Amino acid sequence: MDSDEHNGADERTQQRQRLRSAGAHLRDTVDRWAFTAFGLGTLVLLIVVFYYPVATVFIEAVVVDGQATLSVFVEILQDPFYFGELARLFSGESPLAVASDLLSSDRRLGIVGFTAYQAFLSTVVSVVLGVPAAYLLARYEFPGRRTLRSLTILPFVLPSIMVGVGFVATFGESGPLNSALSAIGLPTLDFMFTLKAIVIAHAFYNAPLVARITTAAWESVDASAVETARSLGASPFRAFRDVVAPQLYPAVLMGAALTFVFTFGTFPIVLALGGFKFATVEVFVYRLVQDLDYAEAAGLAIIELAISLSILYAYLRYEARQSMDSRGAQPLSRKPLRPPSLSARSLLPRAGLAVYALVAFVVFVLPLVSMIVASFTDAGGFTFSNYQFLLERQAEGAAFQVQPWPAVRNSLLFGLGSLAVALPVGVVVAVLTTRDFRGRKVVDAAAMAPLSVSGVIVGIGVLRGLVFGVELGETRIAVGGALAIVAAHAVAGYPFVVRTVAPGLENLDEQLVESARALGASRTRALLDIELPLVWPGVVAGAAFAFAISIGEFSSTVILATGTDQFTMPIAIERFIGRRLGPATAMGVVLLLVTSASFVVIDRLGGEHRGL
Repeated sequence: MDSDEHNGADERTQQRQRLRSAGAHLRDTVDRWAFTAFGLGTLVLLIVVFYYPVATVFIEAVVVDGQATLSVFVEILQDPFYFGELARLFSGESPLAVASDLLSSDRRLGIVGFTAYQAFLSTVVSVVLGVPAAYLLARYEFPGRRTLRSLTILPFVLPSIMVGVGFVATFGESGPLNSALSAIGLPTLDFMFTLKAIVIAHAFYNAPLVARITTAAWESVDASAVETARSLGASPFRAFRDVVAPQLYPAVLMGAALTFVFTFGTFPIVLALGGFKFATVEVFVYRLVQDLDYAEAAGLAIIELAISLSILYAYLRYEARQSMDSRGAQPLSRKPLRPPSLSARSLLPRAGLAVYALVAFVVFVLPLVSMIVASFTDAGGFTFSNYQFLLERQAEGAAFQVQPWPAVRNSLLFGLGSLAVALPVGVVVAVLTTRDFRGRKVVDAAAMAPLSVSGVIVGIGVLRGLVFGVELGETRIAVGGALAIVAAHAVAGYPFVVRTVAPGLENLDEQLVESARALGASRTRALLDIELPLVWPGVVAGAAFAFAISIGEFSSTVILATGTDQFTMPIAIERFIGRRLGPATAMGVVLLLVTSASFVVIDRLGGEHRGL
């Protein structure tokens, strides 16, 4: 009897184990399918709001009147208006004759040539301003150094049209710079709406990017290698040239390559500070869209994208040959900014940094300060009238077609809407790209594609693919108005969520997840209860980026909002900047407050993170 009871208990135990095993297997299966379903759902969403719209732009350039052709590209390449003297080379003329004319003083650059020229100048100025900042942050210790380094991330989210307003307020005829020059008896500068203004404004954005990348490389230099060179008799300059500089070149070139790509595809800065007088490729693509010449706009946009990707590819090939392993390196020690003893050797570099600080103040700080001051002043002195203008609806038939208060409301609503899309999409993509599976690199590259496609191309694609609609049988499916703008903003914002969340997921201790799984937690439960709480600072940071980027997005919005009442603050600023500076500066201050508030959220809730 005892034996039968014992056997029965064993059988019941085995049955419970089988049921538990079957339940666990069923849970894993459901969990795996749910994980796959989330991934497929995200992919479908990206196809609808990004890949399909952008594909329509590309197809527009190669399919004309229903037939595949390269005639659009051929016409653009052979048109001197676009390619200047190089158009003759594409038309079959002698390379020697074309080269001799390119070296002459009356050469024609064309739209593409001018775009490359201003991008080159912007890159040089950005590197010249960015490398000294990297030297200061990497080699000296001083109060506020960490805060100053954190501020180098601001160019990712500061609305470029707002920077344009700041430059008009600073370098305009009655701006503080010319007022200061007049006060000390020096001639004033005719700076605004020139190529110089465009180049300096581009440096405002990209010099901090160069500084951030170069600072990280400088802090990775192995101090022991420098000490070895010094012990072998190398002078400080020789040790820097032979040991430190080779490790900095890749970072400087990376910053330069990114700067060239960003400024080659420039749009809002040129539109605000140069207009069509200094039209770049991106500005002219926008003009072609306004003229409803979609085929030529698409062809020109594809050529622009091909040039940008070629620059990035060339750099990546160089980086692959120059890669170094800095793990285990002992970083260089920082020197106090205030020297303990006075000597020519210690004062000389610090004097140079003092001069640089003055230049940096004029380029980076003064435009924002001038914008704030200009928003509270007019010809009669201190006033709130510019902000009052933003609170009152504009009378029908006024000179400005954009009503300020609805523009503020639209910006906030679009920001929240795009955040609701970009945040879950970005988190799902970050999870997918940090899992080990076949084709992971392809998925990662495809997910980051929006970073290499300009907002103008996305705007054209959403306009042609979603707003104009798709015919399915006898039904036309179209998404327009606010939904189309939210889709374009979400496309611009979700890669930043990925880039702030993914590094945290990759650096998590795998044993934590394995322990949770061993205790019976499903993959989804482990993700929600273990992984995401541990990377919550990155999630919050990504949310702040997505919201701020939506608030400042201009390129796609100006295309999608044309002919509608869906104007935003950046569009209102662009409309005001050439006619009435006061409301433009006031709207710029509102934009600055919103983007600053997003970083307060990062500081309060997210803390430090390792992302961008």
